[in-house]
Amino acid sequence: MSQHDWRKSVVYQIYPKSFNDTTGNGQGDLQGIIEKLDYLAFLGVDYIWLTPVYESPMNDNGYDISNYFKINEQFGTKEDLETLIDESHKRNLKVMLDIVINHTSTEHEWFKSAYENKESPYRDYYFFRKSKDGQPPTNWESKFGGNAWQYDPVTDEYYLHLFDVTQADLNWDNTEVRRALYDIINYWIDFGVDGFRFDVINLVSKDEFKDSNKIGKEFYTDGPRVHEYLHEMNRHTFGDKEMMTVGEMSSTTIEDCIKYSNPERQELSSVFNFHHLKVDYVNGEKWTKGQLDFQKLKHILMEWQLGIHQGGGWNAIFWCNHDQPRVVSRFGSDATEALREQSAKMLATVLHMLQGTPYIYQGEEIGMTNPHFNSIDQYRDVESTNAFAEMKRKGYDAATILEILDQKSRDNSRTPMQWSNETNGDFTSGTPWIDVPDNVASINVEAAINDKQSVLYTYRRLIQLRHEYDIITYGSIEPLYIGHEQLFIYNRHYNEETWTVIANFSQKRVCLPEDLTVEGEIMVSNGELIDGKISGFGSIVIKRV
Repeated sequence: MSQHDWRKSVVYQIYPKSFNDTTGNGQGDLQGIIEKLDYLAFLGVDYIWLTPVYESPMNDNGYDISNYFKINEQFGTKEDLETLIDESHKRNLKVMLDIVINHTSTEHEWFKSAYENKESPYRDYYFFRKSKDGQPPTNWESKFGGNAWQYDPVTDEYYLHLFDVTQADLNWDNTEVRRALYDIINYWIDFGVDGFRFDVINLVSKDEFKDSNKIGKEFYTDGPRVHEYLHEMNRHTFGDKEMMTVGEMSSTTIEDCIKYSNPERQELSSVFNFHHLKVDYVNGEKWTKGQLDFQKLKHILMEWQLGIHQGGGWNAIFWCNHDQPRVVSRFGSDATEALREQSAKMLATVLHMLQGTPYIYQGEEIGMTNPHFNSIDQYRDVESTNAFAEMKRKGYDAATILEILDQKSRDNSRTPMQWSNETNGDFTSGTPWIDVPDNVASINVEAAINDKQSVLYTYRRLIQLRHEYDIITYGSIEPLYIGHEQLFIYNRHYNEETWTVIANFSQKRVCLPEDLTVEGEIMVSNGELIDGKISGFGSIVIKRV
């Protein structure tokens, strides 16, 4: 296989608003990313993925785009993005843009023309529907809470918004809509970007508008024409170019994800799914205080590893992103510094030895934790503040709600990148848009670089191994001892070679299965094997000899 096969790559996700601020306004910017490119090259990643940097009212932190051809002034200019791409390429880093084409902001010119005007040529760019007996057209729920339809009093119709009320869903059944979106993608390809992450892309094909027994997602998830549309998008845009694409897939299936990512179908390169990140939801509900269901985590990860591999598709593998809590606080432990370091290294090893393209979310590589906010005033995320209000309405006391937010809020990952132990972690010279965690004095990039035993060097090692050894990219996977209560163990096989991955998800030393042999070369480790036991939160990767 080619040394330049994109499947051997590692992607680093940047949330620009929280990465590095060069202006002192408390929010990160494109120049701030440029300043840190040498650090990303040192880490060894291949791609950087920027969450949306387009013009936006920022009601959903940029996922509500008002102009696809303009850069949001708070991040900088188009020239800044051009410089970022050029400087990245000098360091053998590629740049992926995040693009949101399931919906636009209600501030977009298309929607502003369509709203309150049935005669607008853009009216059919969106879903406007008559009310039903004075009620919304269906009982579908928005993913951010409340009904998914918003009333337009002038025309006595409702428009669909599966997310925030300011994010109106686009009508992909309209050929003109698809053509306009392909023009946008081609504009950025010509601009010089190297790939795209497509936000909630499996929701673009809506089925019948009927009432649901639940919240309605069966009518728009992996919809009837979604594969046709993604194939068409591929053919009209990036399909004949060397570009990596990844689709964010909401509530999807293995069968659909094989179709989305099998190269023969000419849709996307790879897929994100989130099933493994719902294993601490009580009865499937996010806004609950839950514990990790370790058996469920292993079964879901292995089911997707085996299924996608057998179907010729490709996974994007990840623990963290801008919508998820910090994994070390979630599935490891941040109770002490030693537990944080140890569990962060173990979690990194388990993930990076899987098949698929690994994504590292800014700060994950130094073991950043949830901020453990103690007041609702510290939260900025619209989903979190909506959830707080809804739980208050249901009678929850504030302390209980804050415990749930402490575990599940999207703001857990959106606190500023911790660069040093200086004020505000050297993220900004001003007042940060969201509070910096108190542990910045000990958890920061500068400290991590100066400590060869830090979490950072485990990530560097894992990236180097992926680049060097084809078994990690192309090898099959074999789950072992899947029912073990503390250990996650699996083999990778490729060209007569076998590697064994052992990880302890508990704080205590645990006996290895008696029939598990551990002879071989240790490729990466943060655990000791003594008398047939592995240390708490220990992990080890053994190349069989």
